[in-house]
Order: sequence, then structure tokens, then C-alpha cells
Amino acid sequence: MAHPLVGEAMKKAAVGWLAIGDGPATAAWLTWIDDAAYVVHGGPEQPVPGLAEADACRVSVRGEHGGRILTWRATVERVGPGTEAWDQVAPQLAAKRLNATDPVGAPSRWATDARISRLVPVGDPVEAGDSLPTGSGAAPPRETSAVTPTPVPRTFHRRRRDTTGA
Repeated sequence: MAHPLVGEAMKKAAVGWLAIGDGPATAAWLTWIDDAAYVVHGGPEQPVPGLAEADACRVSVRGEHGGRILTWRATVERVGPGTEAWDQVAPQLAAKRLNATDPVGAPSRWATDARISRLVPVGDPVEAGDSLPTGSGAAPPRETSAVTPTPVPRTFHRRRRDTTGA
């Protein structure tokens, strides 16, 4: 049974930030069903680096005011296609999936191209209420070798001068 605070927060949450090990948190769409959060990831679905191999993670959720209200620990379990859990959960996830192109065919697509992970709360929340950090929690941009050139815009015709004096 999940901690009551986790259960209440997750009933309203549609997005959570998943942190695996010491890695950075990744935003992910998730759904709360029967005291656990379910995440569809991998393949053409949302990327959640490291979740497929993880045994545990931390989940942070925001409240109605937009700020973080809770962080909790979870064990990660795979929900395999063709299992009773899959048959029960996959249609519910497909129905709740925002912007789904084919909610009816999604579970069969997920069975071959993606993965469903069940995040089961463990223990008391890690951070909640007064124990939440006061900073923004924003991470600095990650190092990258990518460069975006910013050329000066070209003007093909002469610009008209403003003769109104404004």
C-alpha cells in the first residue's frame, strides 16, 4: 500500500520526473493505477534513459500550483506482454494517453516496440512539505558538441524608412 501522500499526489499527476541512480531526472508521462505508477517508454514512445535496466528510481511530481510537491522512491517492475497485468493495464494506459493516434491499437504496438514499467512506491516520501529544497531544482544545460550557427538575417529589398516620425 502506497503512502497516503503519494497516492493523493499521484491521482492528479499526469507527468513525473524520473531519476535513475545519480543521473538527471527525465520528464515522463505516467498514469496511476492501483497504487502504482505506470510508464510506457522505449521504441517510438517517450525516451526514459536507464529505466529499462533499472531496479529502482525516484519520482518527483508537481502540484496544481506548478511547483514540486513530492519525491518518492520506487521499485521498477516490467509488465510483460501477454500477462494478466498487461491485459489489465495496457488498455487503461492507451485510453489515458494524450494525443494518441490509435488508442485501440496502441497495446499491440507497445507489445513489440515499447515497454511498460510499473513503479511501486517504497517507504515514506523522500521529500515533501518542509523537506523540499527551496531552490528551483533547474539543472544547468548539459555539455554538448552541437553548435547552432546564427547568421545575420539577409534583407533582399531595401527597408522603408519610417516617415511618420514614430
